[in-house]
Amino acid sequence: MRKFASVVGVLVAMAAVPAAARPLAAIKQDGTLRVGLTGDYAPYSLRMPDGSIKGADVTMAGELAKALGVKVEIVPTTWKTLKEDLLSDRYDVAMGGVTVTPDRAAAGEFSVPVLTDGKRPIVRCGDKNRFVSIKDIDKPEVRVVVNPGGTNQRFADANFPHASVRVFPDNRAIFKEVAEGRADVMVTDGTEVDYQSRLSAGVLCPAAVPDVFNKNDKAFWMTRDPALKAAVDGWLAKTLKSGAYSAALAKAAE
Repeated sequence: MRKFASVVGVLVAMAAVPAAARPLAAIKQDGTLRVGLTGDYAPYSLRMPDGSIKGADVTMAGELAKALGVKVEIVPTTWKTLKEDLLSDRYDVAMGGVTVTPDRAAAGEFSVPVLTDGKRPIVRCGDKNRFVSIKDIDKPEVRVVVNPGGTNQRFADANFPHASVRVFPDNRAIFKEVAEGRADVMVTDGTEVDYQSRLSAGVLCPAAVPDVFNKNDKAFWMTRDPALKAAVDGWLAKTLKSGAYSAALAKAAE
């Protein structure tokens, strides 16, 4: 029994150790850059009913791979498993609107920021002047809907202890919950608020908040390898300076 317990302990310890990440040299040798995308966060990435995926960071993934001299492989992931998938070496770089957080920075390497954003509410247009502060939202009668596993859920958990918060599993369909009256508010990053408001013009609107509720950087998140980070940052600096990233976002938001 003691020997069995020892073996189990070793297996548990091994399972807790992250898989070895691929350095840039291995990526180039393999000829493929694996890019993790959730496919549920337009205009960064959105998986279509036919299984294809589009968005600004799908375009950027292809451009980055081209700059590295390799092909791109899109690896499906979720906000809930994003960290686990990085540590288990399922992908090399995560794109698609990843927010820089301390726990993610402890697990992997972030590129230079691609933009700064912040949390804002999206509501039915008739309520755009009703929910203009965290205090307005954090009431028992207010129904907040949130997608699981990412910074939206963290924000809701931290700021809406009195509201009725419901986790909805599909970020692609979550805005219908507000539009069709099953929820009152979703709080997400401003880029997504603006995109979804344009998509459902006259039905969904950005709440008339005086400013974002917080500010956060978005960046590409990758395995720890100085050569990979230097290559990504070098390419990204040129891409941001040229306006190509902003152009890709604007085109994806059309």
